[in-house]
Amino acid sequence: MTLPITIIGGYLGSGKTTLVNHLLRNADGLRLAILVNEFGELPVDEDLIEAQDDDIISIAGGCVCCSYGNDLTLALMDLAKLDPPPDHVLLESSGVALPGAIAGSVSLLQGYMLDGIVVLTNAETIQDQANDTYVGDTIERQLNDADLVILNKTDLVSSDERAQVKTWLSEQNNQAEIVEAQHGALPSAIVLQSFATQDREKSKRADHQSAGFATRTIKLDDPVNADQLAENLASSDLALVRAKGFAKTSDGKTKTIQIVGRRWVVSDASDTVTHGLVIIGHQSNFDEAAVSDVISRATL
Repeated sequence: MTLPITIIGGYLGSGKTTLVNHLLRNADGLRLAILVNEFGELPVDEDLIEAQDDDIISIAGGCVCCSYGNDLTLALMDLAKLDPPPDHVLLESSGVALPGAIAGSVSLLQGYMLDGIVVLTNAETIQDQANDTYVGDTIERQLNDADLVILNKTDLVSSDERAQVKTWLSEQNNQAEIVEAQHGALPSAIVLQSFATQDREKSKRADHQSAGFATRTIKLDDPVNADQLAENLASSDLALVRAKGFAKTSDGKTKTIQIVGRRWVVSDASDTVTHGLVIIGHQSNFDEAAVSDVISRATL
C-alpha cells in the first residue's frame, strides 16, 4: 500500500494550521494523519481532540496527529504501521522550513508517494515578507517549491490588491496554480485529491461547482497513453488546479494519473479500480471542450 502525502508549507502567519483544521472538519470520511514538527502550540482545534498519548493525538473521525520532532523518517515509518492505516498524510512544515527539502526526504521512503506541495501565503503581507532582508530568501524558496499556491486571507485586501498579488505570485513561480481562500476554507479535494479513490462511495458524487471551482468526473473507457494524457492535462493552457484518476493503457495495465498545478505523475495502480478522472479547475475559465480534446488525443 502506498500512502499519499501532501506537504503544507508557508511562512509564519500564512494560515497553515487554520487550513489543517478546516481539512479535519471536512475530511469526507477519510482517515487523515497530520504530521507536525512539535506539539508546542497544539495545531488541532480542541473540540476535535478525543485523546492524547505521548506523540499521537486521536482526532474525531479516525484521524490522528503525530509529532515528528527531529526525526521525520522515523515518524513516517511508524505512521505506516498504524492499523488501520491513514488514507492520506498531511505534513505541516514549520514557517521557516523549505518544503522542497522535506519532499526530498519523503521521496526516499518506500510506501509513500508525494501528492503535492501546497504553500500558503498571506495576501496582506507576502510581498513585504519577500522583500525583507532576513526572510526574503526563505519566502522565495518556499514559493519556488510549490505545486499549488493558496493565496489566503484575501478578505484583508481590496480586489485590486488581490489581483496585483496574484500577478506577482505568478511571476515568482509560473509552474504553480494559484487559488484564493479566506480563513483556509477550500474544498478538501483541492488539497487532498484523495476523492479520486474510486472504491469509495463518496467518490461517485455528481459534478459540482463550489467556492469558485468547477469539478468534473470523466470516464475513461478506452486505453490511453497515460504519460501523454498527464503531461497535456498539466499544461498551463488548461490551468487546471488538480486532476487525479485511473486509466487503462494499451498493454492492459492500469495507471494512476495525478496532476497538481504543472506537476504530473503516472504510477502503477490496482486493476480493480474504476477507470476515470476527477478534474478541478477554476470556475471562471474551466474549458471543458479543451479538456475533452486533450483526452481524445491521448486515447488509443
